Amino acid sequence: MTRHKDREFGEELFAKVERITAVTAPRLPDFSYQRQLEAQRARELRKMKKFRFQLLHRWLTEHFAPCRVADIAGGKGLLAHLLQQSGWQATVIDPTYQPLPDKYKDIATGQRVRLEATEQVHHIARPFTREMGQQFDLLVGMHAHGCNIAIIDAAAAYGCGFVLFPCCVIDEPLIPPLGVHWLESLADYAVQQGRAVAPFRLNFKGQNIGLYDAGNCPIVQMPE
Repeated sequence: MTRHKDREFGEELFAKVERITAVTAPRLPDFSYQRQLEAQRARELRKMKKFRFQLLHRWLTEHFAPCRVADIAGGKGLLAHLLQQSGWQATVIDPTYQPLPDKYKDIATGQRVRLEATEQVHHIARPFTREMGQQFDLLVGMHAHGCNIAIIDAAAAYGCGFVLFPCCVIDEPLIPPLGVHWLESLADYAVQQGRAVAPFRLNFKGQNIGLYDAGNCPIVQMPE
């Protein structure tokens, strides 16, 4: 598939998810100020997939005030580390423990940042289950295999928010109908569970369409 067709597919999919979630729009938080920031970055070059954690960190900190966040299937925990540095209570939930990377690139400054071997984030070495949701204000699943339905169920049960970037249906209890994209199925499932959800995009290559539900999370307020 060419890059041009990739963009066309992404636009079409985003529009479909917007239509599915439109019924919940009146209950969504007012993110008009944040949309102004996003519009200012509209001409940024698309970044490589490896910068997705930095981009998601920026989006989260611009939309939500610091809270208790779970990075589900968080791997090496870079997102959790970045949020922790921003004053959030961050936990990685992943059955396989991995140490933090020894360095990463700060997309704001363009500088390499080295991490000391002593730096760490809180880690729960177990698969995510719905009941874990009651410990957190926000659940994040960046390509979290087999966890997307459980994350939505946790939000429905305990009122926490979620941010999902679905990848595939491996180990999920719900299989999309023929011709329906997995992201569409998740959006519809979240709406059926009574969640106020909407799609958004980050500027990296690959599957960059996310789905968010603010839940009871504290929101960043528009400056005076």
